[in-house]
Amino acid sequence: MSSERLIYLPLGGAGEIGMNAYVYGYGKPGEERLILVDLGVAFPDMDTSPGVDLIFADITWLKERADRLEAVFVTHAHEDHVGAVAHCYGALNVPVYARAFTANLARRKMEEQGHPEDAVRTVSAWPETVTAGPFKVGFVPISHSIPESAGLVIDTPAGRVVHSGDFKIDANPVVGEAFDPELWAEVAQSGVRALVCDSTNVFSAHPGRSESELGPAITELVGEAGGMVVATTFASNVARVKTLAEAGQRAGRSVVLLGRAMRRMIEAAVETGVLADFPKTISPEEAQEIPRENVMLIVTGSQGERRAASAQLARGKYRGLELADGDLFLFSSKTIPGNERDVIRIINQLSEKGVDVVDDRTDRYHVSGHANRPDLERLHALIDPQMVIPMHGEHRHLREHAKLAEAGGRAGVVAVNGMMLDLGGNAPKVADYVETGRTYLDGSVQIGALDGVVRDRIRMALNGHVTVTVILDEEDEPLGEPWCDLKGLPETGSSRAALVDVLEEDLNQFLMRAGDKTLRDDDKLEEELRRIARQTAMSEIGRKPEVTVVVSRMR
Repeated sequence: MSSERLIYLPLGGAGEIGMNAYVYGYGKPGEERLILVDLGVAFPDMDTSPGVDLIFADITWLKERADRLEAVFVTHAHEDHVGAVAHCYGALNVPVYARAFTANLARRKMEEQGHPEDAVRTVSAWPETVTAGPFKVGFVPISHSIPESAGLVIDTPAGRVVHSGDFKIDANPVVGEAFDPELWAEVAQSGVRALVCDSTNVFSAHPGRSESELGPAITELVGEAGGMVVATTFASNVARVKTLAEAGQRAGRSVVLLGRAMRRMIEAAVETGVLADFPKTISPEEAQEIPRENVMLIVTGSQGERRAASAQLARGKYRGLELADGDLFLFSSKTIPGNERDVIRIINQLSEKGVDVVDDRTDRYHVSGHANRPDLERLHALIDPQMVIPMHGEHRHLREHAKLAEAGGRAGVVAVNGMMLDLGGNAPKVADYVETGRTYLDGSVQIGALDGVVRDRIRMALNGHVTVTVILDEEDEPLGEPWCDLKGLPETGSSRAALVDVLEEDLNQFLMRAGDKTLRDDDKLEEELRRIARQTAMSEIGRKPEVTVVVSRMR
């Protein structure tokens, strides 16, 4: 029996949708050489991560073993797969491999963070492979909602692993490669030990639809519109952006791309040869000189992002353009769970302007980029792996996908973030548990989920804040009365007096009674002042605010 083992360890993306990061390792236990597949982000919300810019997986475990890490392989250019590469590169300092389109966008991110662009290396599609320690890794084209997506063939001394990446089965994806069943059958011919597979749409019972099916419906909608037409979709869905632009062109409209991400994606697609015949576009300034019924805007912000073009158009003007009564706004996208409130806010703002909104409820103007249940079954049959490891999904998705694998006679297991699996036997087995979590990008600083910064921010948002300032003289006696500054609290409470006055009076009463021992001890004094401020606020307004105490001593 070999003393080496093949391990799989998700640090992000298993038990959630977003911030994907999957480790593979081979070698003696505790000495395995490692590779990382994908390093992505998730996006914050005001309820759970106020003020945060980005969220990515806590890769502390990997940082501590960076001397054993061979390389990072990125399956495609969606932010939840590539968005954290540049932010984490300094800690990992290994080559990053990707196909041309993904590499183009990754290099831009590296440049923004001051890292060398040549750390990102372009790899051609299968059968070319990259050797990284005991691994040979190949990028096999697979259809998805962004160009040049790839599943990975990971050859190891313990057998072949296929990492599907995000995928759908689409014979005509408009832009990018079609799903090629013969190619995947060829990949599987020599035998596959494990298929690590996208689980996003496992609950969708009907076969997935092709991107090419949307063109006629979108063309008809745009052709019948009277005023200005605005459409939003995921900026990364180059095929959809092209379909929308072609619909505008057929309707005799001039097309404007609005939003940095939208322009960057199209530029990258043109630079890498993915996109060769995109319709001519005009600038926002040129659009202002054209009758609005002859203009179509394709804009960012399909998920209600506050600073994106969609939200700014809903609130008022953006780049000199403004929506009006009788215009049409199309959401050619699906609202990601958790973003509903932000999208509905934009829809209501548009409605107040008299804009007609068409959203994703009809399924006429959007198709998913992920494989539905019948498509997952088809890939299982094509690859015919010994075991299936569901990934890229919430726990319910992973569990249902494991059941699907077992129903097909294959071993399946639910592996969530931090669960290390040994893939060396006839079935996957748990080898270890690793502590995982989240890292927040807060401005220009990375902070851990347990650092308390976000927790304190949430508590201040929920409860308000009081700053108590006290000055003591050389004899440790109060110099004047304490004073309070209030943030996020009502001006008056149940006594009808000003809340700040009630707080200051109760705090002053305490100071007048406090003994010398308390007045000489900063920690004790702060503790008591904080307790009294919270107790008084609770009596007055039914809420205990966060309290900061500042004790100044005259020396």
